Amino acid sequence: MADFAGALAEGGLVLDGGLATELEAQGHDLSDALWSARLLADDPHAVVAAHRAFYAAGARVATTASYQASFGGFAAAGLSREEAAALMRRSVRLADQARAGMPAPGSLFVAASVGPYGASLADGSEYTGAYDLDVLGLRAFHRPRLEVLAEAGADVLAVETMPCLAEVEALLEELARLDGIPAWLSLTCAGGRTRRGEDPAEAFAMAADVDAVVAVGVNCTAPGEVAELVPVAAASGKPVLAYPNSGEGWDARTRSWTGDSAFTVGQVTGWLDAGASAVGGCCRVGPADIAAVAGALSASGPPR
Repeated sequence: MADFAGALAEGGLVLDGGLATELEAQGHDLSDALWSARLLADDPHAVVAAHRAFYAAGARVATTASYQASFGGFAAAGLSREEAAALMRRSVRLADQARAGMPAPGSLFVAASVGPYGASLADGSEYTGAYDLDVLGLRAFHRPRLEVLAEAGADVLAVETMPCLAEVEALLEELARLDGIPAWLSLTCAGGRTRRGEDPAEAFAMAADVDAVVAVGVNCTAPGEVAELVPVAAASGKPVLAYPNSGEGWDARTRSWTGDSAFTVGQVTGWLDAGASAVGGCCRVGPADIAAVAGALSASGPPR
């Protein structure tokens, strides 16, 4: 397994962008509840192509199409638990297949995406954290998926887009009981708070003593808010990731994006200066954006 923590320590690590964004650009309709996870069964070659597009753009990390994959979601689509687990494992294999086709695969990484409980509901609640489960219920929801993805061969678990402290607590407890695979923890924030309106410093403080967590940060957050949140994450003593969305808004009712992109390469230097070790993008950030980020980092010289 590649040394993801070592790459973080070097700094200037380029993450990928929005996988679903690239899949939609390829012409795929992702409007159903499974989102990009549907293509794990319907068109795995498209998933490989999307990962390759980000690698070719300069990303060193491919984040798998498992963000919205859950046993409940696959069951609603008529799949058994065995079939669901197989598709989750396939998400890692597809990213690894894309990596193997690149010129220097040994310098690249695969991150197995672990999205929030709200993503599995496909009702927009990952942007509110208003859940019907407590910490114990959230632990029970996440545990089987974490176990499958932890054994699938990824370099790191990308525990991302977490909207509330309860889900952070649940996942940290589950990560602590897994053996042998590092993870990162990333929050989605608005107005300097978690989507649930809580202090993100509390979440990062909870992660500080969890050895399995090798980095913390923010994603699916407006680009203009990142620079102020990076030092909050850095107070945990762990490397920081910053991979915001484009700044557009998501309408869960119509399942569509609204507004204009505010993601610019000029902001990336500010994130690095604030202490970020890894930068990239999330929803609505495509390979062209990541190529610009990689080019800017390359032109700026050695990692900070």
